[in-house]
Amino acid sequence: MITIYNFPRGARGVRLTWLCEEMGVPYRTVAVSYPPGAAYKALNPLGTVPFLEDDKGAAINESVAMMLYVAERYGPTPLLPAKDDPAFARVLQMTVFGETSLAALMNPLIMARFAAPEADKVSWLTKALEARVGDALGYTAGVLGERPHLAGAAFTLADISVATALDMWKGALGKAMPAPLGAWHARMQARPAYQRAAKAAQGAG
Repeated sequence: MITIYNFPRGARGVRLTWLCEEMGVPYRTVAVSYPPGAAYKALNPLGTVPFLEDDKGAAINESVAMMLYVAERYGPTPLLPAKDDPAFARVLQMTVFGETSLAALMNPLIMARFAAPEADKVSWLTKALEARVGDALGYTAGVLGERPHLAGAAFTLADISVATALDMWKGALGKAMPAPLGAWHARMQARPAYQRAAKAAQGAG
């Protein structure tokens, strides 16, 4: 059994619950309080979420690493194409991109919006980060093009990773995205597995 520790509604944790729902892998969620307590930091000294444990000995953080672990350890799954599949490289690229070039840039923006003093909520840095995210969104829209999914015809880990990053951009930050990308994001959120995963994340524990 997989255990996923997460803040209630934490978007990065949804990456894992969504993946498990798509694959049909049993899991349970455990809510983490904010700030995390000593018991949680004993599991994950960084105090970050999500965090994954299973009965196979895994105990790891970093949501993209968890996605790759679950796909490999509990697969095979079409969500991670075989290494000789032409889509394999694109899936890896966009899965990592969803965190490093999208979600990671949003962390300081979320901190500024919800924790910074009023005078510091908008700064040179927040403007620069929003511009960088805007560039990344434009790139994502270009990768998508007329395709139904980021790596082509099939739904993959790349779609899960990027769509949950866009949950942060739209939900936590209240930002818009290019129209074609917004339509794709809405289709991803309409997937039954996403709906179940989001519900599980809201009621973690």
